[in-house]
Amino acid sequence: MSPFSVGTLATIASMASQHHEALDRLRAEAAGFTDEPYLVTVTTELRPHCGVVTVDWDGPDSRLVVHAASSWARSEASGHRQVTLLWPPPMPGGYSLIVDGLASTLEHEGDEILVAVAPTRAVLHRPGHAAVAGSACGSDCVPILSS
Repeated sequence: MSPFSVGTLATIASMASQHHEALDRLRAEAAGFTDEPYLVTVTTELRPHCGVVTVDWDGPDSRLVVHAASSWARSEASGHRQVTLLWPPPMPGGYSLIVDGLASTLEHEGDEILVAVAPTRAVLHRPGHAAVAGSACGSDCVPILSS
């Protein structure tokens, strides 16, 4: 017997379905960008660090796998798990894709380190008037995934 009521289980199932749909939309939006976004991390000295990485999706887990060719990615992902992936607009005036997530080290492949990023928030962003009425963002922001 579940410790949750039928209504609570239905709410949890609905939220899981909405999250899955948002991740599907994120995958579709990301397909319009290059496979080489910027990975923004925070160093152990609490300084921002940014570098170009290669990413791909990790099957049904809906995680992004970051291929990082340096040891800082592993050390930062294990120390400060909150990271941001930033895809610049594919053309001038277009949207940037910003994905916040929680990172964890997967494995090493030679000199390459694989880092998994579980998306927690994603938005399409560009300067301009708010696309969504009542948005907290004063720019043209289109939310895709929110935590």
